[in-house]
Amino acid sequence: MMQRTQFIDPGRCIGCQACVAACRECDSHRGRSMIHLDYIDVGRSVASMPTVCMHCEDPIAPCAEVCPADAVLVTADGVVQEAAKERCIGCANCVHACPFGVPKIDFEEKLQYKCNLCYDRTSVGLAPWCATVCPTGAIFYGTLEELLAQRPNAVVSDIVVFGEQEIHTGVAIVAPSGYARDWIPGGLP
Repeated sequence: MMQRTQFIDPGRCIGCQACVAACRECDSHRGRSMIHLDYIDVGRSVASMPTVCMHCEDPIAPCAEVCPADAVLVTADGVVQEAAKERCIGCANCVHACPFGVPKIDFEEKLQYKCNLCYDRTSVGLAPWCATVCPTGAIFYGTLEELLAQRPNAVVSDIVVFGEQEIHTGVAIVAPSGYARDWIPGGLP
């Protein structure tokens, strides 16, 4: 997990769309939101969850690994960038490789777009726009120590399991404090 990163706490999300609107306002996004707000059980529940790039680290992000044009770069601090516009060929390999469904292709422009952790902000110590506007703290930006200082009983994992495959991510998921600590493969960081 990165030193300072995002922590997603789906139990706190109220589906207000503030994160989506803030993301759309970012100068580099040109009016597009790079965050997706997913409604978990439409018609039966109001449960929702912000979906951002998880900045996979194991050993490299799947979207970057399958890019035939080397358009998806990973910074030295682990942030998986959106595809470089001068290199992206719009093949959608990254879309199919991402286990979280994050990258999207603009078929008119033949370009991939995705969350880049507001790198223009986070690289200089500022929080991403989505985290700055989240009224409930469902999207938290900081260190693990800062998160645990505010939520001492939080259970945090940067490992996501798909079948038999574990993916280590740069963004962590926060479970409610009532969860057993053994839900995290390999234990806590």
